[in-house]
Amino acid sequence: MFEELKPHLVELRKRLALSVASVFVMFVIAFTFHNAILTWITHPLNDALTQVGRIIESQNKTTWTLQEQNSTTKQTPASVATKLQQQLQKASNVASDELKTILREASLTTKELASLLKQEDTKSSHKDFEGKITTHQVGGAFFVALKVSFFAGLLGALPFILYQIWMFIAPGLYDNEKKMVLPFVVGGSVMFFVGVLFAYYIVTPFGFQFLITFGSFLYTPFINIEDYVGFFTKIMMGFGLAFELPVFAYFLALLGLVTDKTLIDFFKYAIIIIFMVAALLTPPDVLTQLLMAAPLVILYGVSILIVRAVNPAQPEEDEDE
Repeated sequence: MFEELKPHLVELRKRLALSVASVFVMFVIAFTFHNAILTWITHPLNDALTQVGRIIESQNKTTWTLQEQNSTTKQTPASVATKLQQQLQKASNVASDELKTILREASLTTKELASLLKQEDTKSSHKDFEGKITTHQVGGAFFVALKVSFFAGLLGALPFILYQIWMFIAPGLYDNEKKMVLPFVVGGSVMFFVGVLFAYYIVTPFGFQFLITFGSFLYTPFINIEDYVGFFTKIMMGFGLAFELPVFAYFLALLGLVTDKTLIDFFKYAIIIIFMVAALLTPPDVLTQLLMAAPLVILYGVSILIVRAVNPAQPEEDEDE
């Protein structure tokens, strides 16, 4: 039995070696541009921090105004400086010409001091939102560069990896099925990238803003870049794989393994599986899970239509016949 499997194992090792080599080449290229890639990856987080800061600032304006109104009767350095400026101004009105000039200059200087003290009082009374992206390791920036380069290299090598997968299974296919290599590679790559872009432009802005806003009035978020990169790549890979559903269904139908009736009958179980997968691959908030589950349900419906066009279920014959 081992002798029968040996050629297949050799072929598998060959395809794996070529796939790893392609990822390594793309990794080297991506590492050269890791700063640009890291900027692209952290862009949703920076936008979320900015938006949350604006929300907190706008919601605190009312509180700040009330505090300023209540503090009008309270002695502050700014109020004392203002009072001193007023007294100097009064003294300059009744003093001699030489002393009047000195008192007026002192009054103007005191007025400037009062203005500066008011600005300082305003800054100290306003709680600024200063969320930041940090690193807690000596070599954190270097390892982050490696992670983002590997992620970018994997995405860049995806079409070649899919081609190697097809070349491995091609010997077991019929001649007409072997011609589907282009739809498999192109379709699989396009759908994966669509899933990544959907997660990047739709899911992460809402998800990150919700997670950062929660508790931001009590805590200042200092995001660890190492944790964030792992969190980000998990979401991107999860959505990319999830969007492969129509491609997967197409080739199962092409091989005659499923029909549209099979998918329709399995729909109620698919809903449960979809929400379980969404819970595992997304942050622990309902909004992000729904943003992943809803497209998957739609893609499942699209998969039913694709399978119906490729391998429709045959009408059941009457038992009498």
